[in-house]
Amino acid sequence: MDITHDTLFNGALRLSQPARGHRIGTDAVLLAAACPQGAGRIVDLGCGAGAVGLRAAQVNADATVTLVDCDAEILALAAANSAANRLDDRCRVVAGDVLAKGFPAADSGLKDWADAVLTNPPFAAPGRGTISPDSRRARAHVIAGPLEAWVKAALRCLRPGGTLVMIHRADAIGDILAAMARRFGGVSLRFVHPRAGEPAHRVLVCARKGARAPLVILPPLVLHGAEGRFTDEAAALHAGISGLSPG
Repeated sequence: MDITHDTLFNGALRLSQPARGHRIGTDAVLLAAACPQGAGRIVDLGCGAGAVGLRAAQVNADATVTLVDCDAEILALAAANSAANRLDDRCRVVAGDVLAKGFPAADSGLKDWADAVLTNPPFAAPGRGTISPDSRRARAHVIAGPLEAWVKAALRCLRPGGTLVMIHRADAIGDILAAMARRFGGVSLRFVHPRAGEPAHRVLVCARKGARAPLVILPPLVLHGAEGRFTDEAAALHAGISGLSPG
């Protein structure tokens, strides 16, 4: 596996990641920025190289973070990134298939553990669109089961009242809300638009385990101005100098 050595958040986070296949981008930046402030126990579910969970650990200085992925090579990379950013005293890696029966394993310590679960599930259903010939990229993009199963796995990791933060395709909102029904409440939605006047392509979803509060739609986030550069808000998020209130 060829590796590149990169930085995010104006150099604050050092990140080694595969040179080919799924690469860290704006989705990870937004998900990390939406981590609830003050969360003491955080799970990055389907962590990849660990960018989201490690950034959450940087911002929440007292937090303990668990990085979960089913790819052993990628998980080793996440562990190396944790050490490179001097976060390995507060971050651990756990091998696990989010969609497997019995997840999380009894010996993982994840059951009902987390204050917050951050997750960027594979966006595409099997048979939807062209599947990458790169197996790692394909696994990151095409979910191997129903989205509901992924949401239920996150639910099992959360303590009562814990918060799930997820980024997904905006056009999947129906499936997302159906998967959360009767499991989560206090749902807030923030739609993400490439440019003003264009349809949303992403949605940030925040929800609390077992809550009964009504759904709230937050102000949208616009990523680019007419000239193609980041808007001031998007630039500040990528620089790591501001966050996103998840709800």
